[in-house]
Amino acid sequence: MNLPTSGLDAPTHSELRIDDTRVTLLIWWRPFGNRDPLPNCAVRYGILDCTVTTKRSAYPRADAVIIHQRELMLNWNALPRAPRPPSQKWIWMNFESPSHSGSLIGLDGVFNLTMSYRRGSDVFLPYGYLQPRRGDEDTPQMSVQHRRGMVAWIVSNWNEQHERVRFYRTLRRYVRVDVFGRAARDLISDSVVRTVSRYKFYLAFENSLHTDYITEKLWRNALLSGAVPVVLGPSRENYELFLPADAFIHVKDFSGPRALAAYLKHLDRNYSLYRRYLNWMSHYSVHVTSFWEEHYCMACRAVQASRHQHKTVSDIALWFKS
Repeated sequence: MNLPTSGLDAPTHSELRIDDTRVTLLIWWRPFGNRDPLPNCAVRYGILDCTVTTKRSAYPRADAVIIHQRELMLNWNALPRAPRPPSQKWIWMNFESPSHSGSLIGLDGVFNLTMSYRRGSDVFLPYGYLQPRRGDEDTPQMSVQHRRGMVAWIVSNWNEQHERVRFYRTLRRYVRVDVFGRAARDLISDSVVRTVSRYKFYLAFENSLHTDYITEKLWRNALLSGAVPVVLGPSRENYELFLPADAFIHVKDFSGPRALAAYLKHLDRNYSLYRRYLNWMSHYSVHVTSFWEEHYCMACRAVQASRHQHKTVSDIALWFKS
């Protein structure tokens, strides 16, 4: 199957060197105040001639400026006031769902590129993706002997109004669900993967349901841990754009939590049926996107590739909230 990947074409991170590729990328606000070291894109991703900086004194010579939606909605008046240099691109970056993005009114005509998890973004970077295994890459063992637990769920943002919490409260009546997180059990060795790898199933429940909003709850918490994801998010058809149809269980395939619980117990008693949900491991490995260094470097690559393209995004709110 053809699975979507990241960036402009594919997540190969192959070296790019053509005439006039030097790019200075200015991060106007660090997302959520993140203070991790800025990346060397050549070393990390093979993307040459890219300088990433947070020094606002670089604004007059910056080829592009990344502006993160969360800080923008709180600091609209703190946008650059100096005249925008000719050909400088402003990049709207947002990896929150529409439910948690605040107002997008007033953004039309301000930005030149979009960067998000949404397909159709100028810089498309999902929270994760499957990549074909190399011929020399070992296929992981699919044994479930060590998976003593049935269903796990890690949740930090507990909100009784969220659909995922309401679904869980009914589901737990019919099957045991071990909950980890801020107000529940502690993770084993403070590790998501080590914790979930002891379970057969993982509830990859998103906090809001929107097109393409498929987060690390699927890619890291479930797939990287080797557990079968039980997903609550966008439609099954949307998930199937990102991974094989038999690599996950969608809650909407069942009449309700009770029917889902019965199916999970059926799989637990039938190893050959359960194992089908792990067949994807023979062909793919999981890439979990690295926040935020990978975003900066992929943005730099996009600016290099679109150096001589000029456009203005006129419908951010309409597109992103659709």
